[in-house]
Amino acid sequence: MIKFALIKEEKTPPDRRVVFSPNKLKELVKKFPEASFKVQSSDIRIFTDQEYQDAGFEVAEDISDCDVLLGVKEVPLPALIPNKKYFFFSHTIKKQAYNRDLLREILNNNIELYDHEVIVNHKNHRLIGFGRYAGLVGTYNGFRGIGLKENLYNLPKVESLPDLDAMLAELDKIKVPPIKILLTGAGKVARGAKEVLDHLNIKRLDVDEFLQFEGKKPVYCNIDVLDYNRRKDGSTGSQVEFFKNPSRYESYFMRFAKSSDFFISGHFYGDGAPVFFTAEDAKSKDFRIKYIADISCDINEPIASTIRPSTIAEPFYGYDPESEGEVDFREKDSILVMAVDNLPCELPKDASEGFGEMFMEHVIPAFFNNDKGGVLERAKMTQSGKLTSRFSYLQDFVDGDLKSNEYA
Repeated sequence: MIKFALIKEEKTPPDRRVVFSPNKLKELVKKFPEASFKVQSSDIRIFTDQEYQDAGFEVAEDISDCDVLLGVKEVPLPALIPNKKYFFFSHTIKKQAYNRDLLREILNNNIELYDHEVIVNHKNHRLIGFGRYAGLVGTYNGFRGIGLKENLYNLPKVESLPDLDAMLAELDKIKVPPIKILLTGAGKVARGAKEVLDHLNIKRLDVDEFLQFEGKKPVYCNIDVLDYNRRKDGSTGSQVEFFKNPSRYESYFMRFAKSSDFFISGHFYGDGAPVFFTAEDAKSKDFRIKYIADISCDINEPIASTIRPSTIAEPFYGYDPESEGEVDFREKDSILVMAVDNLPCELPKDASEGFGEMFMEHVIPAFFNNDKGGVLERAKMTQSGKLTSRFSYLQDFVDGDLKSNEYA
C-alpha cells in the first residue's frame, strides 16, 4: 500500500488548483486499490474539504504519515516535510534564482523531488501539464483585451466564470472584427489557443494564403519554427537542426508582423534562438501587430513588447514602440500586451480535472509496475540528499556559483 496526500497550496498569490478532483480520486482508488489517499485541509482549493469527505476520503491538517505528497506550485520552505517524495512544479530546472533556496532545502531534508515539468516519455516529450488551459484562457483574454481597447464588446473575466463551458458561451456572444490572427507553436498551449479560434469559427489559412489575405473577415494562421525562422545561409533548414543549433538561424518573423493584427504566442522559446521582433522592429511603419497575447511569457527576450508579466487582476498593459516603455493599453498607438504567467489559475476546476486525468494515466501506474516505462526515474531530480545524474547540471546553481535568470 502506498499512501498519497494531496497537499494544500500555500504559495502567494493563492492557487486554487489541485492534482486530483474528488471524482478523479474515487476513480483512481477503484483502479489502483493499493493506493490510499489523504487530503490536506484547504480553504482555497476549488474543491471543498467537504466534497473530498463526501467522496470517502480523509481530510486532515497532518499528512506526515503519507509517503508521496502531490501539489501544484512550489512548497514554502517551512512546510517541507523531510524524507518524503514530493511532486510539484519547482521552477528550478532553468536555474531560476528565486527558487535556489527551495532546491537547497529539498536536498538538505533528504526529499525526493519529482518535478511535473520533467515528467516526460522516452522521447523527452512532456506527459502532463496545464498548457491546454493556458492556451484557452490566454486566447480568451486576448479577445477580451481587444474588446476593451477598441470599445467593441465587454467580455467578463474568466475567473468570474464557473468553468470552460461558461467561458466558451461568453465568446458566442461577441462578433470578432475582421482581423488577421497569428498563432505560434505546435504543443498543448497552441492547441488550446486553436480550440478557441475554431470555436469562434475563424477560418484557418496556410502561410501563403495568410500573408496575401486582405479580406473583410477574421482569419488565422498557425505557424511553427521554420515558418518564422530561416537558415542564415539561405539553405533549407530542419526542425531537428534548429533546436540543436539555433545560432545557424535568423528571425523571419517580420513578414508576419507586417500582415498580422493579433499575435498569440504559444511556442516554446529555447536559449539561443532568434528573437521574434526587436524594439527597433516594432518602431517600423510596416509593423502592423496591435494586440499580443503572450502566453509563453518570456520576459525581455523574444518579444520586445513583453517587458513584464501581467497579473490576473490586471492582465493588460500597453507598450509604446517609440519610448519602448509601458503606457495605458487603451492609448491609440500602443500595442496591447496580455502577459499573465499563471493563466490556468483562472479555470481551476477544468484545469485540475484535466491535469488529474493525465497524472492518473501517465504517473500513477509507474508506482505499481516497477516504473517499467522509466517515467519516475526520468522525473526524479533529487535522491539521498543529492541531485540525480540527469539533473547534475544544477550543482553549480545549488552551490551559488552561477548568475541565473530569475524569469527563465
